[in-house]
Parts: sequence; structure tokens; C-alpha cells
Amino acid sequence: MAFSPEHVIDIAEAVRLARYDGAIWSVNSEQMNVNLMRLRTGATIPAHVNAELDVLFAVYEGEGELIVNGETIALGPGVAVVVPRNAQRMLRCWRGPLVFLSVHRQRGGLMPQ
Repeated sequence: MAFSPEHVIDIAEAVRLARYDGAIWSVNSEQMNVNLMRLRTGATIPAHVNAELDVLFAVYEGEGELIVNGETIALGPGVAVVVPRNAQRMLRCWRGPLVFLSVHRQRGGLMPQ
């Protein structure tokens, strides 16, 4: 099976070329949504609840915190966190860019309701 170019990424190059925050690369396959996210220092993803699915966050660069149901988890390169569905979460970048993969089973849209 040959991989199509959109399914392969050089994360370091994608971050170097990124000129904006948010999803700088995404793949939405038949079974998964994968987003490479970038947040600048001070940026926040507000508190919200995802009632549909579990989400994996895997950090590549930067520092920040993920607050899950009131518990603070320090984020930095090499840290991975699985946030269960129905958990309230908020993400904040302390030293950016904060670059992380967000991975979950297929569903529509980037932001939960």
C-alpha cells in the first residue's frame, strides 16, 4: 500500500513553515481525525466538554497545561495524555509555540459542542 502525501508529515518542517495558530495539518481518514495543532504563548483553548469521544494529546514542542476536570497536567515535549469523553478540559500555552497532535476516532468538525 502506498501512502498518499497528505498522510505523511515532517512535523519540524510543518511547524517551521506555520504562519498561524490552530490546525496546521490535518488528516481525516475513514476511522480517525488527526490534527497537528499550534498555539502561541498565552493562547488558550477554553474549557469545554467533549461528550462524544476520548482524545489523545501528544506534545512535540513548547510548554503549557491541560486542565482536566480541575486537575492540572503539565505539558511539554514527550508528554502524552488521553482525555476521556465527558471530561471538561482546557488547554493553555505558557511558552510557545505549543505544538501537539490531537487524535481521536472519526467525527465531524474540529471543536466539540
